[in-house]
Amino acid sequence: MEQDQTKGKVGIREYVAIILLTVGVKLSDDTPAILVEHLRNAYWMAPLVIAVFLFLPTILLLKVVGAYGNKKNLHDIIIHLFGKYLGNFLSLFLLSGLFTSITVDSGIYVDIIGTMYFTNTPSVMIYIVLIGVCAYGAKKGIQHIGTVSWLVLFYIKATLILALILALRNSTVSFMFPFFGTGLLDIVKQSVTHTTFFAEFLFIALIAPFLTSASDFKKGTLFAFGIVAIEMSISFIVFLCLFDYEPLQTLNYPYHELIRLISIGFLTNIETFFFPIWLLAAFIRFSFYLFIISLFFGGIFNIKKFENLTPIFGTLAVIVGLIPETPTFTIYQIKDTLIHFHSLLFLFLPCIMWVIAKFKGDFKNEKPTKSS
Repeated sequence: MEQDQTKGKVGIREYVAIILLTVGVKLSDDTPAILVEHLRNAYWMAPLVIAVFLFLPTILLLKVVGAYGNKKNLHDIIIHLFGKYLGNFLSLFLLSGLFTSITVDSGIYVDIIGTMYFTNTPSVMIYIVLIGVCAYGAKKGIQHIGTVSWLVLFYIKATLILALILALRNSTVSFMFPFFGTGLLDIVKQSVTHTTFFAEFLFIALIAPFLTSASDFKKGTLFAFGIVAIEMSISFIVFLCLFDYEPLQTLNYPYHELIRLISIGFLTNIETFFFPIWLLAAFIRFSFYLFIISLFFGGIFNIKKFENLTPIFGTLAVIVGLIPETPTFTIYQIKDTLIHFHSLLFLFLPCIMWVIAKFKGDFKNEKPTKSS
């Protein structure tokens, strides 16, 4: 009986591993380049400031999800709080943002692989392999994604730490000054308008019912939230001390430039060691994205076997992602525009949901849930 209850669900360690890999891997794409353009040598503060601004919305989101005993996912809660018509419209809006995000981000990762590792391979082939593997992983379900995430988490984070430590040998601490870059006001302003860097902390509410317990969801989210913010900030400091902010503005993918520069003794070109492990994190990230977008779509249109939708969304992502003619620059601009557009929504939506749930008296259900 106990085995049946946990079938298809993930525990706290698998859940934390998914978040750490899904959000943490962003430090290796163009996220640093977007922030350094606005904040110069103070860009490393942005993850910490974003975390401060998102802390209250995240707490309120956890309170709202906990009010229903983790039996409702994000879409169910939106329908309950906003009603059928407005709720479905809001969910469709979030779904469109999520699909756009996976399309843009997958295009960035294809560009990384194509321009820095497989320069002679057509982008369409890289795209098909990347999304094909991720669609297969997504179709296997959240438990499969969680198990794989936990199994590879140590190796992925260990290689990141190793790369950062090796990079410190050629770093210059004075590149961090002037400490506040363009000023404190700019740091706050740009952090608020880039909160979508942590948008996963809203969409993870979609998988709340897949966790083995409500407390695992709350503890795992808060733990991963803090770790990701600190990890990204430390990585950005190393990038800054290695390259300085002016060269960083010309580097779309600082992490991959970093692993090209470092060496271990007489061993050079060790990026061939780091690349496959980084690719594992990319596979997990987009497998998770395809899973939650299929789950979201299935909830909106009442499709029970939503896992079967993952190949469809994967195919659509490939088709749409190949449209930009110069992905290195075009996708970068699209992503920065989308970040500004969605940031305020991710900042205020959990607060609005909490207010409505409070007004409806839904938090009265928390005590009976705990005592039962």
